[in-house]
Amino acid sequence: MMSPELADVQEARDRIADSVHQTPVMRSQHLDAHTGAELFFKCEHLQKAGAFKARGATNAVLSLEESEDVAGVATHSSGNHGAALAMAATIRGLPAYIVMPANASAVKKSAVAAYGGEIIECESTLAAREAMLASVLERTGAVVVHPYNDPRVIAGQGTAALELMEQAPDLDVIVVPVGGGGLLAGTALAVKGLNPRIEVVAVEPEGADDAFRSFGLGSLQAQTNPNTIADGLRASLGELNFEIIRKHVDTIITVPDAAIVDAMKLHWTRMKQVVEPSGAVGLAGVLEHPERFRGRRVGVVVSGGNVDIDHLPW
Repeated sequence: MMSPELADVQEARDRIADSVHQTPVMRSQHLDAHTGAELFFKCEHLQKAGAFKARGATNAVLSLEESEDVAGVATHSSGNHGAALAMAATIRGLPAYIVMPANASAVKKSAVAAYGGEIIECESTLAAREAMLASVLERTGAVVVHPYNDPRVIAGQGTAALELMEQAPDLDVIVVPVGGGGLLAGTALAVKGLNPRIEVVAVEPEGADDAFRSFGLGSLQAQTNPNTIADGLRASLGELNFEIIRKHVDTIITVPDAAIVDAMKLHWTRMKQVVEPSGAVGLAGVLEHPERFRGRRVGVVVSGGNVDIDHLPW
């Protein structure tokens, strides 16, 4: 599998320009004062399908050769990538088969269905997801679009950082949540390819810290029994993603779920923005590690806003 480069991110931006939103960058005087930093929030919770995942999924689908896309596309997902892939598939009139854990958020299942995806449920383990996906592929002949360990997906996710650097010039650091690593890898390619001076900091929940451990030890570590309210960040770090992250990311920090809840509340109450737990992890990192960001211009990628309002974490 070929690793993507900056040029792939730039090509992805042109490819998906008419199919996704250029999301806004928001500021908050209160949060600047609270953190002692200048914060620039890249609002991917306002993206189509409610998350940055629309970028990578759309780039992957629009990159398919006509000869290989006839049978449709398939993936496994806790929700956001599945909805994004189903949405992207409709652009080319393709079926989308989405393997989801049975305990996935009801709102995310609803979104996948609303975009026309066929949901196939399985147990919540990664092994169960992969086994069910293999069964679906055998039945349908669809093309796999992996949620994060795919060069086309990584390149698409990196387009958010290209926009952010134009919308908020002279950033000192960009903060990105990490789960499977697609957004982080794409961001790192874009940032270090254009301005190596900008620091790339990833934030991960303490209860799902395989990226943190992998980065520290220099070898890919297993994700075992992830336990965090940030359901979009429970995935295991991808091999392709890890190689890019090792090369281009400056550091990975962790935050407890309590900090994620606090950050989510601030997004809702101070910025009046509906942000999901995974999307609030970037701000949680700034709140939990203030000395790293104080006095700096900080881009914060708010990755998604697909919240089950009947089961809020407070």
